[in-house]
Amino acid sequence: MGDRKVVLSGKWRTTWVLGIALLLAGVLYPAPQARAQGCAAVDVVVARGTTEPGYLGSAVGDPLYADLQRRLPMSLSGYRVNYPADLTNVGSVGDGSGDLVAHLANQAAACPDQRFVVVGYSQGAAVVHTVLGTGPTGGIPGAVRLNGALGSRISVVLLFGDPLRLAGWGVPAQFATRTANFCAPGDPVCAGGLNPAAHVSYGGDFVAAADFTASRL
Repeated sequence: MGDRKVVLSGKWRTTWVLGIALLLAGVLYPAPQARAQGCAAVDVVVARGTTEPGYLGSAVGDPLYADLQRRLPMSLSGYRVNYPADLTNVGSVGDGSGDLVAHLANQAAACPDQRFVVVGYSQGAAVVHTVLGTGPTGGIPGAVRLNGALGSRISVVLLFGDPLRLAGWGVPAQFATRTANFCAPGDPVCAGGLNPAAHVSYGGDFVAAADFTASRL
């Protein structure tokens, strides 16, 4: 928002905290269109972090997907949420929520038995919260919510470096037992810490995330 001063009150304070946390996450990275990959038993849908390179995301999505492939005894597909991941774009998170919901709806119609693992990292975690309907995300421009029928198809939610955690928010109650939220000590985005390197140091959590996923599929 540059040098423009904004006076915030009431319901916008949490959104402001979210915005400040996301600003710590990085700079621009272009987002190519991702494609669905047939009717695998499980579709892993990943909203990457701000500026994160790689297909599903080099810091979280790609290595996590590899661990899920090793751990899970069923076929997997991976989908990269198509959104700007751009903190200068006020519609970025809203765009991501729209693409994620559209993908789930399309896959659910095409693959009636397919289940979903939804992953969000950093700004991508805000996208996932927006889709699930976490309280303050209703004020995000262009926010798209998941309907109940689609929500029942999500078996697991995995969040990493989640900025809404810093603001004291968790997923809605109906998703709580299906959600694992990982926050590295010192991560400024999810823990309010002073170690920016912690925000890109989630490799040690992927085995736990894969085990959590396996226990719920």
